[in-house]
Amino acid sequence: MNSFTVRMARWSAAHPWRAIVGWLVFVVLCLGIGSAVGTHGATTADYRVGEAGRAEAMAAEGHLERRSTEQVLISSPSGSLDRGRAEAAARELTARMRRLEEVAGVAAPLRSADGRILMVEVSLTGEEREAKDKVGALAGQTEAVGRAYPGLLLQQTGSGSISKGVDRQRGEDLALSEKITLPVTVITLLVVFGSVTMAGVPLLLALSSIAAAVGLSMVASHLSPDAGVGTNVIVMIGLAVGVDYTLFYLKREREERARSGGRLSAGALVELAAATSGRAVVVSGLAVVASTATLYLAADVIFSSLATGTIVVVLVAVASSLTALPALLVTLGKRQERRERRRAERGKPARRAREAEGGRVWAALLRPASRHPLATLCVSVLALLALATPLAGLKITEMSRDTHSRDIPAMRVYDRLNEAFPGQRVTHQVVVRADAQRSGEVAAALRVLARRAGADPLFAGASGVRTSADQRISTLELKVPYLGNSAQARDSLEHLRGDYLPATVGRVAGARFAVSGDVARYTDYPAHQNSRLPLVLGALLLVTFAVTAYAFGSVVLGLIGVVLNLLSAAAALGLLVWVFQGTWAEGLLDFDSTGSVGSRVPLFLFVILFGLSMDYQVFVVSRIREAVLAGVPTRGAVLEGIGRSASVVTSAAVVMTTVFVSFVFLHIIEMKQIGFVLAAAVLLDAFIVRIMVLPSALLLLGEASWWPSRAAGHAATTATAASASGAASGAGSGSGRTADGSPVIDVR
Repeated sequence: MNSFTVRMARWSAAHPWRAIVGWLVFVVLCLGIGSAVGTHGATTADYRVGEAGRAEAMAAEGHLERRSTEQVLISSPSGSLDRGRAEAAARELTARMRRLEEVAGVAAPLRSADGRILMVEVSLTGEEREAKDKVGALAGQTEAVGRAYPGLLLQQTGSGSISKGVDRQRGEDLALSEKITLPVTVITLLVVFGSVTMAGVPLLLALSSIAAAVGLSMVASHLSPDAGVGTNVIVMIGLAVGVDYTLFYLKREREERARSGGRLSAGALVELAAATSGRAVVVSGLAVVASTATLYLAADVIFSSLATGTIVVVLVAVASSLTALPALLVTLGKRQERRERRRAERGKPARRAREAEGGRVWAALLRPASRHPLATLCVSVLALLALATPLAGLKITEMSRDTHSRDIPAMRVYDRLNEAFPGQRVTHQVVVRADAQRSGEVAAALRVLARRAGADPLFAGASGVRTSADQRISTLELKVPYLGNSAQARDSLEHLRGDYLPATVGRVAGARFAVSGDVARYTDYPAHQNSRLPLVLGALLLVTFAVTAYAFGSVVLGLIGVVLNLLSAAAALGLLVWVFQGTWAEGLLDFDSTGSVGSRVPLFLFVILFGLSMDYQVFVVSRIREAVLAGVPTRGAVLEGIGRSASVVTSAAVVMTTVFVSFVFLHIIEMKQIGFVLAAAVLLDAFIVRIMVLPSALLLLGEASWWPSRAAGHAATTATAASASGAASGAGSGSGRTADGSPVIDVR
């Protein structure tokens, strides 16, 4: 045993305090350096995709980009609006706003059709992404005017106010998810280990890994900008894999301790765990990293941010299991040995007895696969395919501003704005680029476009034509009196792009045109994702196959890994469609159905699930392969490996599921969907795929499972032949031990 993982464990065991202190110094340095360099947030330009992105880029080139706006509604708390006082308040508000450096301009007050609301629209300076950092100053002036006119109600909304409210709600939601996740994780670990100290080790390493990853992600953001979701994914994935990796390692160390009966030192036990579970952790971590890296192929700043956060936290979690964990185990080793001796002296059942009991439970669960593998495989696969059938009705949309929770005050004001001023609901921005000498033709064509749109009930008016200083870029804004997620708003965009523009601006020689705006963004983003989906999924399948095949030297196992991941992902997505595209679960899960699934959810599920499923696949198959190499026939090795790893996989699945389920309690609908689908996928993978489908498939394939691996295939064939010869000669009773001293399950 002289692999890299063993050498690292050996050094940590020989220098435990150096390793522990070194790990803590590493965590502090990561946080310190990250805080020093800060986070490089994504800019507005980083979010541009499709035709909408091209339109925004052209508008920015001519300094004609749409500015972020805030709307202040002036109304009466009860009764009719005092017009004189409302106008006086509007004048004072306008004067105050114009003095702010964050304000680019203030429009003339606009009265609602029923005369009950006066609206003042304020344009902000800078990029759209910066708006949420500037609205605080505007809100202060709104509150000041409200205090000066106590008989009036002043309320503010806008993209910046809504974004700020969403960020605040997300922070509160994450705090709630932590309150749910941490206690359940602690309880699960206490049940697994029966020791507060040992239960604290996985949690401590997971939390320290998260802290280090947060610091490193700040540094990484200067290479791949952070879209504001990096910390969220680091917490979610970091807690899941951090506990899982430590759990795999700890359970193997305790198993070897129980098996040795006190004959091995703490250092030797750590080396044994490093040679087996330690290797599995490294392979699993690299598999997660490789699969997650395919998200960069989506060419989307949000997916890139998710990928960076996941990769960083997984690598840090693997590093902690190689360095700090062996040192902690050696430090706690003597204390653990004394505890075991005291348990024996008091006559309490030893750990081996508890594990044997668990083995009986899992032997019962594995009985269908062991006795009727073909029937079990068929029933399990058909069940997963049945769960996947709702996928036929999958509808993918970009979750727009209209889907945000109404618990956000700015969203309630936004609803009042849409009701009182329908013409302010949606704006399409038409952007045209042409040679400067054709600016007159472009302007004339845009005016014709405005007239034609004005006669269409899908539109509610147009602004004047704006032209850049160099006469090359021109813009026109068209109002739509429908909500951005409505069918009418989408129809207006389709008519604009497909009919009106080709018939007007399209006839100007050399002119290039595009349409932007909220509806265009919500339409183009899913289309962009769909266009990248085949590339990402193709790369993901290839990476999953390559990592599995390389880890075990088996093409067959590589193909099985791909198929099993596809099955669990499809079943989980089917459940997601059934729950979230319908309305029956709205009250149960506290959401308002949009009749669709967020455009980012399927791709995120496939990539993250393929990576996380490798944890179970590598750990389980490693135990099977270990038994095969020790001389156990493939049939016995499959049942022994899965039986011995089942309790660990179950515990890891419970922890991971708890983390994901906590996200179902968030208000943001897309985060709810991601939490639900990942939790469902992990449960299906752990309890159906690894307990029913995988053993059935391996039992049916037999020695062919290891093709073309020579070592495992030869060992499996030799063991099977020896077993058959022994049975024929009457040798043995069907119960024996492998070369490493572990019991062989009677599979006859």
